[in-house]
Amino acid sequence: MIAIETFNLCKQYKDVVAVNNLNIQINQGELFSLLGVNGAGKTTTIKMLSCLIKPTSGDSKILNKSILNDSLLIKELLNVSPQETAIAPNLSVRENLEFIAGIYGSNKKEAKVKATEMINSFELSSIENKKAKTLSGGWQRHLSIAMALISNPKILFLDEPTLGLDVLARRKLWAIINSMKGKVTIILTTHYLEEAVALSNRIAIMAKGELKAIGTSDELIQQTNTKTFEDAFVSLAGERG
Repeated sequence: MIAIETFNLCKQYKDVVAVNNLNIQINQGELFSLLGVNGAGKTTTIKMLSCLIKPTSGDSKILNKSILNDSLLIKELLNVSPQETAIAPNLSVRENLEFIAGIYGSNKKEAKVKATEMINSFELSSIENKKAKTLSGGWQRHLSIAMALISNPKILFLDEPTLGLDVLARRKLWAIINSMKGKVTIILTTHYLEEAVALSNRIAIMAKGELKAIGTSDELIQQTNTKTFEDAFVSLAGERG
């Protein structure tokens, strides 16, 4: 079943076309990566799909609901883990989770239960009482994603989830993300090409606001007649990024 489908989706800022006639289909439970150099249109696309901005023209269906007409309903079905780690620094790990659960409508008892579930799922028990600002970057990213998942979204946008993390922290977060595949539809943006290859069911490459290609990493290598995914990306994206 299709989770996200776009129909000639466009966004223009004065004389700049940020996204131009984007047509993609993303299946339920799929981990779908959106790649491109800076300015390719990835962030604008995600903002439109998550109903943060309206398209100039075109439409998208999110679980059969229109981003033009059903934005409030769509926002109840998705969540975003932004590039900037979205945590309250002076609250503990548990307090952050209970706070965000409350924002999404849970009473105090329900919030405690949901927080415990996230703490167990993300192996946060050893740090649950520590203030968020004292955590390493890797643990902060774990917490940020746990907070995005506490509302049980059908669709999750992960914007550069491992940016700035060391290799070990990145691999640990990969394992968490892999465990979510098939349960949540995930749209991932990343500048780490090996991350997209390791995690994605399919990859879309954008350049200058347009979709250049879509497929598995092996399919994109075949399409571009290159030997590595990095070469395929450079060929499609137009420049090394």
